[in-house]
This record gives sequence, C-alpha cells and structure tokens, in this order.
Amino acid sequence: MIVSFVAFLALFVLIGISSMRLSRGTKGDYYLASHGVAPWLVGLSAVATNNSGYMFIGVIGYTYATGLASIWLMLGWIAGDYIASTFVHARLRAAAGRTGEMSYVGVLNNWGGPGSPLWQRLGALLSVVFLLAYAAAQLVAGSKALQVLLEWPSWAGAVMGAVIVAAYCVAGGIRASIWTDAAQSFVMIAAMGLMLVVAVASLGGPEAALAQMGQVEGYLDWFPRDLALPGLAGGLLFALSWMFAGFSVIGQPHIMVRFMTLDSPSRMRQARAWYYLWFTAFYAMATAVGMLARVYLADPGDFDAELALPTMAMELLPPVLVGLVLAGIFAATISTADSLLLSCSAALTHDLWPRPVDSTRLLKVSTVLMAGVALLWALANQQSVFGLVIMAWSALASAFAPLLVVLALGGRPGARLVLAMSIIGVLVALVWRWAGLAGAVYEGMPGILAGLLVYAIGRRLGGEPQPLPAGAQARAS
Repeated sequence: MIVSFVAFLALFVLIGISSMRLSRGTKGDYYLASHGVAPWLVGLSAVATNNSGYMFIGVIGYTYATGLASIWLMLGWIAGDYIASTFVHARLRAAAGRTGEMSYVGVLNNWGGPGSPLWQRLGALLSVVFLLAYAAAQLVAGSKALQVLLEWPSWAGAVMGAVIVAAYCVAGGIRASIWTDAAQSFVMIAAMGLMLVVAVASLGGPEAALAQMGQVEGYLDWFPRDLALPGLAGGLLFALSWMFAGFSVIGQPHIMVRFMTLDSPSRMRQARAWYYLWFTAFYAMATAVGMLARVYLADPGDFDAELALPTMAMELLPPVLVGLVLAGIFAATISTADSLLLSCSAALTHDLWPRPVDSTRLLKVSTVLMAGVALLWALANQQSVFGLVIMAWSALASAFAPLLVVLALGGRPGARLVLAMSIIGVLVALVWRWAGLAGAVYEGMPGILAGLLVYAIGRRLGGEPQPLPAGAQARAS
C-alpha cells in the first residue's frame, strides 16, 4: 500500500518539476503560463482543482449522512456551473489578454480600463484569507485519509502535502500545477471508479445495494427533512440554492485562473467539454460511493462521516489498491491546494503589495510563505472539511461572482458601487451562515443575490458611468 502510494506521489512531483523545461522565467509565465495552455489540459486541471478533497472526504461524508437527497448538490452544482460558463469563461479569458493583468482580481478590477486600487486591495485581501482557509481544508482532508489508512499522526499528511505542493509550485508555477492536475485527474477518477465497482459487488450487485439503502429510514427521500420550508417548496429552494453553489465557480480565483491560461478564447468550448464530461462522471461516482458507504458501514454512531471512503477502502481492497485510493484522495487535495496557494501568491504580490512584485525569486518565496500559513491553519483547524470549504467557497463567490456577471454582461460599475457589491455580498453570506440558515439554503445564494441587488440599486441611483457616445468611443479606442 505504501509503495504504490509513494510511487504516485513521486510521479506527481516529477511531472510538476519537469514543467521547468518550458519556463520563461517571467511573472506572466509563473502565474498564467504565458496564456499558452491547451484546452484539454485546462479542462482536466479545472476538474482536479474543483473536485478536491472536498469531494473525496466532504461530499462523500455528507452523502453518507444525508442519503439520496445529496444528489441535489451534484445536479444543482453542475447546472449552475454550466450556466455561468456559457457567458463568462471566454470573456474572462479575453479580458485577461486585453488587460495584461496577472491575477483574477486584477483582471476584474481593470476589465474596462483602470479600476479602483482600493477595491483591488480589498479583493486581494478577501482572496488571501478565504483561499488560505480553503487550502487548509485540503491539507486537513489529506491528513484524515493518511490517518485512517496508514495510521499516521493527524499532522503528518498536512505537512507532507504542504511540502510537496510548495516544491513543484516553486519549480514551475501554474504550468507545474496544471500538468500535475491533469495527471491527478486520471488517478482521482480511477480511484473513485474502483471503489464504486468493488462496493457494489460486495453488497451483492446494484439491486441488492439499492434494497439495503431502502431499509435505512429516510435514506432514499428526495429532499432532506430539516428544510426551511416544508414539502415541495422547501425541496425546490434547497435544489435552487445548490445551483447557486455551482454558479459560484466563477467567483473562485483558483479555478477561473485555469481558464485564463487557455491559449485562445476561441477554444474555450473545447476546454469546457473536457471539464464537464470529466466533472459529471466523477461527481456521479462520488455520490454513489457515499450512499454505498452508509450501507456497507451500517450504523453511523459516533463515526466521523468524512472518514467513510478511506475506512471502506481499508475493508474492501487489497493493500496495493488501497494505495491507489489513497493516492486519489491525496491527489485531489494537493491538486486544489497548489492552485489555491498560487492564487494567494498572485493576490499578495500583484494586488495587495503597494507595488507589484516582478522578481520570480520573490514570487516563489511568497508561494512558500502561503504554504506555511495554510499548514499552520490546517494544524489548528477544528472544523469539518465540508464546513470549511463551503464557508470559503460562498464568501469568495459572494465577493466576486456578482461583479464578474455584471462585467461579462457589459456593465461598468463605478468604484464605490464595486466596493459595496463585494462588501455587502460577503457580509450577507457570513451572517446567513452564523445565523444557522446554511443547512437549509446554501449561503452563497443570498450573498450573490445581495451583490446583484446592490448593483441594481446603485445603477438606478447613478452608480454606473454612462456609456460614451459612439463617436467618442471610436476616438477613445
């Protein structure tokens, strides 16, 4: 088991370090791979980054505890993600090339011309805080898997993950991250597929497994029981809220920067095809494995639901295949962690620092620094992986998704309005969570809607500059 696990990790590190051969030694290459990444690599990298330890540990744990109702996370998430991508991704890539900015926040701020330095720093600060929380969750997820499967101390997996990610990110920047993500996406889907096949077989086949699920009270209900509204209305609201979770992908700097590296905006459709085919297959298998785990492991009791997958792997698989599953889990965590840390580094050196940093040596130092902070957060963390990821995800979405939607649709809000959209969106999402309402409605939904509402009110009150007359536009261009 350990041999196969270490072999996969060595492969990932080797792939990442080998990307140094194409490095141009510039800031644009370190953070955006010189806008030269092929569509299939962009798609697979985005899949691996999105489907993190949250999927192997968090979603399977949630499904284990909730049952069939968790399917709305998958359906809503993918639908919302797809809707946003139809009008955002290609325009974001075009804006990245047009502005020459190195970071997601920088592109948004300078989309239609020079933006607000104050908002750019605020956006960078929000990015660093919540992306570090997200990165810490990935390191925690990896630690949980190693703790169960290898009986390592709880801190060991987090330390190893942070060291590996820092090593190949320093070596090749985002190109190393994308190359390793692509390799990790194959290992992730192979590991999840293996667990699905073996778990179904162990329970006597699909019909027998389904019959045993039906014996667990409420496990095959279509909607959770603790909803804000009773009946169908509550179920539809629950499903709609998770569509906003998928829509929230456009507010995640570490995922959207993948699409910013694409070699041409005209090839975005190909990148999206790779992304959604791989994403749908992986998420469907993860949901099925989570439900099977509840039947196979029977009484939940005091069992930590987020350990369902590694526990089941230990009981069902021979050691060499347990190593594959462990590699899949760990690959998922580090494929997201590397993306998060590079986005943090870009926000720190390009947006937050008083003067943009251009020295690649300092860029690499900042990446190592971000890895160290994320590791300390992981070691001190007391929250579940699922809870920590959703908190960070919804806050980032509430800060950036409303603005990106407005920009992609042609709006040009002024500096004060942009600040108000981001601040109020984040506050609404956090208050919603602290009020205990997130179990019924994903907090990103009210956060995003609040940001859009602020824009609508601000525009009515004159918070958006009027467009230039056609002749003046021609002279300005």
